[in-house]
Amino acid sequence: METAKMMQTVKYESIGYTLKANIRQYAMLIALVVIMIFFQITTGILLVPMNVTNLILQNSYVLILAIGMTLCILTGGNIDLSVGSVAAFIAAIVGTLIIEQKMDVTTAIIIGLLMGGVIGVWQGFWIAYVRIPAFIVTLAGMLMFRGLTNTILKGLTLSPFPRSFQSISSGYLPDLFPFIKGFNLTPIVFSAIFSIFLILTQLKKRRAKIKNNTGVIPPVLFLSQLLLIIVAVNLFAYALAAYRGIPIVLVILVALIAGYHFFATKTVPGRYIYAMGGNERAAQLSGVDTNRVLFFVYLNMAVLSAVAGIVFAARTDSAFPLMGSGFELDAIAACFIGGASATGGVGTVIGAIVGALVMGVLNNGMIMMGIGSDWQMTIKGFVLLMAVAFDVLSKNRAK
Repeated sequence: METAKMMQTVKYESIGYTLKANIRQYAMLIALVVIMIFFQITTGILLVPMNVTNLILQNSYVLILAIGMTLCILTGGNIDLSVGSVAAFIAAIVGTLIIEQKMDVTTAIIIGLLMGGVIGVWQGFWIAYVRIPAFIVTLAGMLMFRGLTNTILKGLTLSPFPRSFQSISSGYLPDLFPFIKGFNLTPIVFSAIFSIFLILTQLKKRRAKIKNNTGVIPPVLFLSQLLLIIVAVNLFAYALAAYRGIPIVLVILVALIAGYHFFATKTVPGRYIYAMGGNERAAQLSGVDTNRVLFFVYLNMAVLSAVAGIVFAARTDSAFPLMGSGFELDAIAACFIGGASATGGVGTVIGAIVGALVMGVLNNGMIMMGIGSDWQMTIKGFVLLMAVAFDVLSKNRAK
């Protein structure tokens, strides 16, 4: 009787309403799938196991920076232009400590992250408490830390790093289930566990909405979404298993994505960031310390820039003067392509990751097709413009 009564009171959202409410997320996911299918057909090797792993390794720094840049943009369309220079500066410091000073790798990395925090405090102070526009402060930071990088490196490249440092971006977790030769079962086991966890949590969330008489999406759409995610995750896990298993940098990425997604959507400080981006004056009147929010966001961005610099240095096995050039543009593009609004208050960490993957797949696919760097830049610029235009047009239709 209770079940029948609950079923009678369930409010289902229409498929049209659901698609309209999540149009940016669905559009970018569909675009990512279409782009992947296109390059797989034209190149034949985009989705082979080795290249799938390389996509993650090659774009890990963009994914890391996109997470932090999303929080910056959420505060009101602010951006950080210094991330590439900060990444290079931290890589130069860590490289000097490890290669020239023979310092322990772990100690050098900790110092690098602490230096990232110091930079974040410096830039966050001017932005949050002196209220100099973030564009100006980070532009100054871009110039300052690029100059300091050249000073530290003296125009030279530091290389090679010890193997223990390189393993951050080129190492793999050991196979915990070595039962099949040439096939790493660990990703398969983890993906199966994740699939079960996802099903249980989504069902629990859906039941809670029904119990609270909140609208839920129709069962067909709910099951379709769940099935697509599970299939995608398990296909990705199979690609990893068929190559060399789980890269260490992927573990770092998953931890950052999960942690920041939870922070942005489930915690009070995360809600403050969205509130500030929606209407800073209203947020202040509601008791939100917007200065503290801004300070935290740019402190966080600098630390993530340090992480990206360490990861990229480990990937290239070097620290060099021009390292980090264009990093900020890749991160900003990933956020806007992934659904962040140029006016702030709208965007998600997951969306930024999707946007970064779109850019990564475009880069990888165009390189495999032999498209020149000039046309690559042209196409990426066009994609960015279309993504922002789509956001503006969607908002105008909603008014």
